[in-house]
Amino acid sequence: MPIDVSNTAITAVSTDKAPSAIGPYSQAIKAGNVLYCSGCIPLDPETMQIAGSTIEEQTDRALKNLAAVVQAGGADLSKVVKTTVFLKSMDDFVKMNEVYARAFGSHKPARSAVEVSRLPKDVLVEIEAIVSLQ
Repeated sequence: MPIDVSNTAITAVSTDKAPSAIGPYSQAIKAGNVLYCSGCIPLDPETMQIAGSTIEEQTDRALKNLAAVVQAGGADLSKVVKTTVFLKSMDDFVKMNEVYARAFGSHKPARSAVEVSRLPKDVLVEIEAIVSLQ
């Protein structure tokens, strides 16, 4: 049974500053004081094309998309509690981590990073987050 997002305690979040959902899901869901962000992949929000061919370029774009969704939900990256990073290859972990560290600065949310066999549109990275709205 689908969740009724018309309930005031559960609200879909959307922004045109990040790629639109490419399936039956929301960019994020606000539930009380928590924002649950769907996985962000490195699509340019204007062209809906993959941004960059390297893990660094793709990680940067995915994080910019995530930041835009988080901002649309009423917070910023300093309020991110947990991320999950999905990598096409764990060989890209160090390079992804350098870009990720720059984006979050001194803030270090809890994180999982896993290698997966395939990601949407065959991108190299996807990043999702849970954010505190307090």
